[in-house]
Amino acid sequence: MSYYELATLDTVIFGAGKAAPGIEAWVAQGQGRLCGAWGTDIGTLNRVFVLRAFESLAQLHEERERALRSDNPFGCADELVRLSMESYRALDFLPPVQPGSFGPVYEFRTYRTRVNGILPTMEKWRAAVPEREAYSKLTVAMYGLDGEPRLTQIWPYESLAARSEARAKSVADGKWPPKGGPDWLSPDMTSQIALPLGFSPLK
Repeated sequence: MSYYELATLDTVIFGAGKAAPGIEAWVAQGQGRLCGAWGTDIGTLNRVFVLRAFESLAQLHEERERALRSDNPFGCADELVRLSMESYRALDFLPPVQPGSFGPVYEFRTYRTRVNGILPTMEKWRAAVPEREAYSKLTVAMYGLDGEPRLTQIWPYESLAARSEARAKSVADGKWPPKGGPDWLSPDMTSQIALPLGFSPLK
């Protein structure tokens, strides 16, 4: 499964916990495989990320339409104030997202690339990711199939301190960022820290 949907659900204040049971039921009733579900702790608050994998774009689009035509998308319309659903494909060299306990701190990073930057960025990452994973595991890196050209990555860490240590050491050792990789990126970059919800296969 190399196709992914990253749904971003912005909820009312303290809405993530209230929305979780509805989201869990919604995903269980639909297609695809749930990879992870998180609530933000740093960055935009009251936000939930839901990552699902699909065998095909057709399957992904059927699920997208199910949400768009529903009077209760993701089973939590009463808690939702905004819903965004983005389509992605994993970088060519990466394996499917696997469940497990790798966090409990997950960082979501999105880089906007130059308009012709996806393939060059992918090749830079192909060379650098194996050595970067010696410092911390990569859950997935994927490029957007809709909207602006962009690259979104999810990195798990044992703690915020472990995140800071891994990032600083990989840079100091010259293993990250990929050599020449930033040349294909725009300054429009975001980072958010999120924690797994109770039903998330990634912990």
